[in-house]
Amino acid sequence: MVVPELRPWQSAKPRVRKIAAALRPRLARLVTATKPQVTRLRRAVGPRLARLARRTGPRLATLVRPSRPRSRTPRTWQYTVGAATAGLALAAGAVTAAGPWDADGQRTAERDRAAALERTGGTDHGSGADSVTADGVPGPAPSAGPVLTGLDGATNTVKSAPAGKSVGISGTAVTSLLGPLLKAPALGSTRTAVVVDVATGSRLYGSGADTALTPASTTKIATAVAALSALGPDHRITTRVVLEPGTREVVLVGGGDPTLTAHKDAAGWASLRTLATETAKSLTARGIKQITLSYDTTLYSGPDLHVIGVNENLARVSPLTADEGRTNDSAEGPVTRVGDPAADAAQKFAGFLADAGIKASSPGTSKASSRAEPLAAVSSPPLSSIVERMLTNSDNDIAEALARQTALAGGRPASFDGGAAAIEAQLTKLGLPMTGASFHDGSGLNRDDRLTANLLTALLVKAADVDQPGLRAVLTGLPVAHFTGTLTGRYTDGAAGVVRAKTGTLTGVNTLAGTVVDKDGRLLAFAFLTANTTNPVAAQAALDETATALAGL
Repeated sequence: MVVPELRPWQSAKPRVRKIAAALRPRLARLVTATKPQVTRLRRAVGPRLARLARRTGPRLATLVRPSRPRSRTPRTWQYTVGAATAGLALAAGAVTAAGPWDADGQRTAERDRAAALERTGGTDHGSGADSVTADGVPGPAPSAGPVLTGLDGATNTVKSAPAGKSVGISGTAVTSLLGPLLKAPALGSTRTAVVVDVATGSRLYGSGADTALTPASTTKIATAVAALSALGPDHRITTRVVLEPGTREVVLVGGGDPTLTAHKDAAGWASLRTLATETAKSLTARGIKQITLSYDTTLYSGPDLHVIGVNENLARVSPLTADEGRTNDSAEGPVTRVGDPAADAAQKFAGFLADAGIKASSPGTSKASSRAEPLAAVSSPPLSSIVERMLTNSDNDIAEALARQTALAGGRPASFDGGAAAIEAQLTKLGLPMTGASFHDGSGLNRDDRLTANLLTALLVKAADVDQPGLRAVLTGLPVAHFTGTLTGRYTDGAAGVVRAKTGTLTGVNTLAGTVVDKDGRLLAFAFLTANTTNPVAAQAALDETATALAGL
């Protein structure tokens, strides 16, 4: 039995009001420290921030107080300040352009805030003039210090970890903190954990570090690293239409883009409607008004149905699909899927052709020949954006598609087995600790998948490596506590905006892996895996409490 990710989506307005109430006493000092960046930030977050500014602005003059010594006792406002100031504790890389999974301009705000502050580490994978240097090399992205703003003074007092050592954090302190929390009965009979200082690579805590357990959806971190390393963050996936020579057979060729959409508002993703419009223009220019329509799904091989069977969490895996074969207008989360995503996409394409004046036969399967003439094509956004969407929403359809794209890049069959082998090969090539690891899919829905806490933290540290700028989307795509994706409804009482983590949930399995910024601005990577849990809500709460404790170090 598969338990879907728990996603108690909540309205953004209550969160904004709650954060505003927590921040007002210190907002004046924050404004003083960040005044040069206010204009860019307001453009990024739009009307919502403007309304917040109007509510708090009249009170700023009476709220300025002298700096006070920092307390070492964690408080809610300390956890939420990074999020509310649009930094959201992004400690290892700036975020690319906002996508349709954006929450209230959060990603755009992060990107613009990072660009406005001092750039001291990492490398930005984004696009645009602000993301590259004069010689065309990606510009540096901010490290922990510049992103987090000083809380008790007008200047930034947050520190990045000094090179070569983890000043201020001892393994003993972390062990004393986490040991009791990880013994919570809600975490089942088996639990493993690793915490690493990202700046130094030093392990601060380890319990069962090399014990391989079912990782559930934290597998997607491995899939993301493998895909980005094999294809590069700028890779785009193309869906094309061709005309067979000497005939009027038009073939819609699936390229494996899991984000292809038939919605009227494509929201920046590749549009099936646009593809039909451009195809119609090409056919009309050739004097063709009636065609035989075929569709080609031969890019993939092997079974298209996951071993879990028909399931609301994943459609049949096809290189041609529109909106993941969803039967409603949703863009994420469990929902009933169409029986044949490729046929569904082709039928919708035929309808769009008819709207453009081209009459098409009922679509049938075919294989485009090497002599076929190109008519039109649409491409996905960069792979970095697709990875971010996959991680934020825990999107199983994207994960399986990226596993197959990784397989194709390595010359392997684009199948479940080929994708699993390609992921393992890419991670091995990166020198990651693969002891005990076993892959059977890209999504983590297969209960035979096995990962260790050691490998999961190593993946996160590798994504933060300044020598691996192409992997930065792995960090920027992680759900943000109490703000985005599968963490939207979690961390309501602490660490909001400071924890960024990938969740994992199957029956009896609860996992969490990601990053957290401690009170000194030090970026930590963590991975918690559990087995034989009996109450997923209680297990999630225990994991969240453990991650929150790290934020208070």
